[in-house]
Amino acid sequence: MVEDVAHHGSILTDTSLWVAISFIVFTLFVFKKAKTALYAKLDTRIIDIKNEIDTAESMRIQAQELLAQYQRKQRDAVQEAEEIIENAKRHAREIQRAAEKELEASMARKEVQMQERLRRMEEQAIADMRNQAIEKAMAATRQLLADELAKKKGSDLIDCAIDELDGQLKEAA
Repeated sequence: MVEDVAHHGSILTDTSLWVAISFIVFTLFVFKKAKTALYAKLDTRIIDIKNEIDTAESMRIQAQELLAQYQRKQRDAVQEAEEIIENAKRHAREIQRAAEKELEASMARKEVQMQERLRRMEEQAIADMRNQAIEKAMAATRQLLADELAKKKGSDLIDCAIDELDGQLKEAA
């Protein structure tokens, strides 16, 4: 062994050993630096993912709030629509009642007008019948007086009496 060392030189001068040691030190140094860079890269990626998760969470919360707002607005709109429909129905019922009252009042006015018209027509018919009766009575009286007076007194008396009777009957009517 000593011969091997002498033959190849000392352990300190052995290049293979120094190459191996250098390689191990270099690998440890690169690993240490790479580890720091790798950890820094992983930390940055973890922070980015955490930020994305936080952003997604805040967006989810905002979406839920918007959904809740729209649902409230929809409920309010439905409620307002129902109120509008109810008000329209109530207004329609009021208009219907008012129209029915107006129709009843109109029918009552027309009935009163028709009754008044019938009363006037009846009074006119009675007056016409009286006038016809008076005219017939006067004609019959004239005829009777003319017949009686022609026998008794003359035509002068007949005309005078007829004129007087005609005037009195017209005043009575």
